[in-house]
Amino acid sequence: MAGVEHFDVLIVGAGLSGIGAAYRLQTRCPERTYAILESRDALGGTWDLFRYPGVRSDSDMFTLGFPFHPWKAAKAIADGPAILDYLHETASVYGIDKHIRYGQRVASASWSSADAMWTVETANASYTCSFLYVCSGYYDYDSGYVVDFPGQSDFTGRIVHPQHWPDDLDYTGQRVVVIGSGATAVTLVPAMAGAAAQVTMLQRSPSYVASRPARDALSDRLRAVLPERLAHRVIRGKNVVASTAIYSAFRRWPAHAAWLLNSTVAKQLPDSIPVDPHFTPRYKPWDQRICLVPDADLFKVLRDGSASVVTDEIDRFTPTGLRLRSGRELDADLVVTATGLRMVALGNIALTVDGRSVQPHDTFVYKGMMLSGVPNLAWCIGYTNNSWTLRSDLTSQYVTRILNHLTTTGTRTCVPEIDPAEYTAPPRPVVDLTSGYIRRAAAILPHQGTQGPWRLRQNYPRDLLTLRYTPVADGTLHFS
Repeated sequence: MAGVEHFDVLIVGAGLSGIGAAYRLQTRCPERTYAILESRDALGGTWDLFRYPGVRSDSDMFTLGFPFHPWKAAKAIADGPAILDYLHETASVYGIDKHIRYGQRVASASWSSADAMWTVETANASYTCSFLYVCSGYYDYDSGYVVDFPGQSDFTGRIVHPQHWPDDLDYTGQRVVVIGSGATAVTLVPAMAGAAAQVTMLQRSPSYVASRPARDALSDRLRAVLPERLAHRVIRGKNVVASTAIYSAFRRWPAHAAWLLNSTVAKQLPDSIPVDPHFTPRYKPWDQRICLVPDADLFKVLRDGSASVVTDEIDRFTPTGLRLRSGRELDADLVVTATGLRMVALGNIALTVDGRSVQPHDTFVYKGMMLSGVPNLAWCIGYTNNSWTLRSDLTSQYVTRILNHLTTTGTRTCVPEIDPAEYTAPPRPVVDLTSGYIRRAAAILPHQGTQGPWRLRQNYPRDLLTLRYTPVADGTLHFS
């Protein structure tokens, strides 16, 4: 095919997952050629896209960072620019940046069984590959979730969505209303409170919030006495055990977990802000992600009065702010709509297999990474209850095991096949939380089953054993 470049593996996305995938590929399958197709003009993915005040990780960097390139900065809970610098450093140190093709948004991918090959089309180029690895996550980078509140055109101030934060936005001395109660909202409020005249977090319903030190004192001590890589492994293991144990306990005893979270928050709030209704959610802990606030920064600005929280529903925008269902008026110069994200499946790539269109919603996910009936394709997603990278790195290591098995056995194709008769229970979305952005995407996401390799477990130790040590040829993944 004239003008068409061929690679053994094409990686879609040059963010956290794509960079990690490239490292695993070039170290474990060094004979394989690869390229990374990145739709934007810079690497970093989420950490390059989001530029709103205070943007940060909600996982510790010893587990969110790569196991092969230890996080060296002091803060365990890092800000967005520091994480982006870390990703640039990693890509440069291992030569991964030389494999990135920028401005290459993948529009379609077509599999030919006769050729055992994918044909991948972008807006301005065509590629072929033997294996396609989609590492673009599941967020829509083009637009966030926007609610069309009544009366927005009447508002004389400015309305901004955090996903597209303007470079020229100066909110100094302004009255700011942040609509939302999730991770973005609890990050924005303390970050803006120092410069704004007043910041109000307006929420329809609250989220569970937990405080955590930005620096890990035990980790600091370990790094002071142990060699760098050994210290990193010990700290990473410690944090994995702790987070897994806490998640398991919270899921097993949700009433006790709710009491613990609420009572801890109550101690950090001023008397003017009761924990109920402002920090008492309607759902069980870990039905949705728990919002992390490093060094209790949210509670500090609520105590000093530079920020406040209102739990109510919006009736409409007015020329000077918002009118709530209770009749209360909130004056605002700037409204930040932290109303959530939009999800996409496999980067919105139009998939076909031998001319047959494949809708991700009609498939089941095998071992959290491959789609039933779709050959030589993997999708990299992370944990919802733990650091994204813990799961994404296991997935990338397993993909290299598959590729090496193909080489060793002289086969060219691998495809997971599911017997629908095995599953009588209603299928569940692959991301099994009750958050609004996930419920809204239920009609497009692939499904997970109830058992075996078709169930995506939120359990790193169990996945570590399964993905690293069990046979690749397990009878469900078929090679030919």
